Amino acid sequence: MWNKFKVILEMIKFEHTVFALPFAYLGAIMGSLLEEGTLPTLLEWIWITLAMVGARSSAMALNRAIDADIDEANPRTKTRAIPAKLLKKSEVYLFIILSLSLLLFSAYQLNVLSMKLLPLAVFFLVIYSYTKRFTYLCHLVLGITIAIAPLGGWVGATGTLSPEAFLLFFGVLFWIAGFDVIYATQDADYDKSHGLYSIPSTFGIRRALMTARWLHVASFIAFMLLGVVSGMGWLFYLGVFISGAIMIYEHSLVKPHDLSKLDVAFFTMNGILSVVMFIFSIGDLLL
Repeated sequence: MWNKFKVILEMIKFEHTVFALPFAYLGAIMGSLLEEGTLPTLLEWIWITLAMVGARSSAMALNRAIDADIDEANPRTKTRAIPAKLLKKSEVYLFIILSLSLLLFSAYQLNVLSMKLLPLAVFFLVIYSYTKRFTYLCHLVLGITIAIAPLGGWVGATGTLSPEAFLLFFGVLFWIAGFDVIYATQDADYDKSHGLYSIPSTFGIRRALMTARWLHVASFIAFMLLGVVSGMGWLFYLGVFISGAIMIYEHSLVKPHDLSKLDVAFFTMNGILSVVMFIFSIGDLLL
């Protein structure tokens, strides 16, 4: 059982929660302070965290189960848990049911709006894994799926939505979509030969990297507008500029003819960016 649990944690890349969880917490804190003048309660923290764990775990497990045949045929992904026979599909689907149950129960504990918006969140959690079969806009769908995290944090703590919440949403959406385009470059040839859609397989790696740059420019603009609309101070803008510098550095690591540093760009730098935005934003709000 312990070995199975470790395989599941590896399958869902639990450590990559750092990409979304800081923004979920940022949404909760920013929403509470801007709309109510207080911090989220301890129970709100707990249920928001559990909802995030349930949402992300179910999304990753669904992706692995739905894409099992594709992963098995791809040399880069054939060692994943299901193709490698480390887990049965039935075991993964049981884990998905448990994760979605955790998400449902946590949303129920928060407020009415959380429950009303839950079906929309689950829709994107499920549909993302199918989008690469029919549209190269799959990167934007992934961006929407992960950007629901700050919206969920905002709604979970306040029971409301505001323009500031959607600016945070779009900032995360374009950031995620941009680095997913970069990540997809390593499978461009495989995707094209197997009828799968992505921006790299459809338009080529050079154009894909240019698209990723523009998506990150849009992310930077959204974060700047968030600061203006919500009346943030200099510390927040410093965090946004540091995040912008991280995105520029990320793009400097990846070239059309050299993708050898892609893992550094994808994992390390994006994890740092989410933490930077969280720390500087919260610091600004509290000070």
